[in-house]
Amino acid sequence: MSTREVELRSTIGGFTAEGKLHTLSVWFILALRLMIGLAFFQSGVDKVLSGSFSAAGYLQNAPPANGSPVAGLFVAMGNTPWFVDFVNIAVPWGEVLIGLGVIVGGFTRLAAFFGAFMMLLFYLGNWDISHGYINGDFAYMLVFLSVAAFGAGRILGLDQYIEAYDVGGETLVERYPWLRYVLG
Repeated sequence: MSTREVELRSTIGGFTAEGKLHTLSVWFILALRLMIGLAFFQSGVDKVLSGSFSAAGYLQNAPPANGSPVAGLFVAMGNTPWFVDFVNIAVPWGEVLIGLGVIVGGFTRLAAFFGAFMMLLFYLGNWDISHGYINGDFAYMLVFLSVAAFGAGRILGLDQYIEAYDVGGETLVERYPWLRYVLG
């Protein structure tokens, strides 16, 4: 087994961060992808199969009750019938599709972006800072962002094959470089 380390370096806003990843890190990145994908898929399937998911009561009541700084926004969403109808479909089916995409490693960055966005909304809606600002919703958001940043769909996932697909003598991502933002 190789114990070679991979060097990382990134500069943002004049600040450079450097580090080394052990080659075993690939297994932990895969584990994060599968864990968050399964959690979302299972949560979505449970909601879809129950057939009784409704966001209206949550949107109207939970954020104001827990002191969310954006409670007014959630109440407005909960009082808008067409938006509630949208959320009643988008949340369960979004969780299923996000979870499935992340599990199979297909369009992983796109799925992880939407997963992180949903977790941000859940974090703001489930606001409870009595034990600090970091809770499970925030942690899941960071897991989704990590899955996206590491290009986890390339690790035993479909993205490695989608990216390498031959289109007129060049790979799909060579022909359409913007796909790097949704694959990986």
